Amino acid sequence: MEQKYIIKNCKSFKVKDIFECGQCFRWNEEPDGSYTGIFGHNVLNVKEEKDIVITGICNGDIEDICKYYFDLDRNYEEIKKTLSLVDDNMKESIKYGEGIRILNQDLWEMIISFIISANNNIPRIKGIIERMSAKYGQEIKFRGTSYYTFPTIDELSQASVKELKDLGLGFRDRYVYETTKKIKEGKINLENLKQEPTNEVRKQLLTLTGVGPKVADCIMLFSTLKRFDVFPVDVWVRRVMNDLYIHNEDETKVNKKQIQEIARDKFGALEGIAQQYLFYWKRES
Repeated sequence: MEQKYIIKNCKSFKVKDIFECGQCFRWNEEPDGSYTGIFGHNVLNVKEEKDIVITGICNGDIEDICKYYFDLDRNYEEIKKTLSLVDDNMKESIKYGEGIRILNQDLWEMIISFIISANNNIPRIKGIIERMSAKYGQEIKFRGTSYYTFPTIDELSQASVKELKDLGLGFRDRYVYETTKKIKEGKINLENLKQEPTNEVRKQLLTLTGVGPKVADCIMLFSTLKRFDVFPVDVWVRRVMNDLYIHNEDETKVNKKQIQEIARDKFGALEGIAQQYLFYWKRES
């Protein structure tokens, strides 16, 4: 049965900013400008009108689910106010992506999704994840359309390397296979990571096949680990940080460590959220 939840007077909530800023892969725009997505056993349609209207099929109470998933108890207006004081560049990037909220996404799903994202583009990442979910996940019907849950560790552990390759993973097939096996065997405990300091979490994530420093930082920022003291660096972030703060004639020579030191100095404990404003601004504008 469909449920409905309406978010009133929420300034920091714009569907395009949230779902197109690079943090998620299972939300798609509908012809009416709303977005439909699946997470866990929940399929939601989010429409931005005068208020934010959310309808869908949920595994629980829709209000509780939305408050947690969309991080509604966090004051993003205060975050934007704090970051806007850094400089005019930050103020401009926030103006562009003023409706961004960092989602609370499942840790296991983020590990596999960001392994798939390495050296890949958004449409292809989405396609791989959809095919993987259709093959190994569970079907949920919503408004006449079939959606598929992201496969659990047990479900994905049934896949062979060849079966993963056939889904279009390319060189990432072995990464996904080996990481799934390692987590299923308990060589890394995902639940325990939530209590560990950021450096220890990063260290453990880097033991997973296919997880490098950038992927590890994305996992920590966009999952339920919710670490804002990370600053993932990709080509867009390197470009914007060089353009705004470093000014090297050859941006490819800009050192990642230098970028992260500047980010930590300028944005402090909010560097992860600052990264999203800067990334989205540079990539979209």
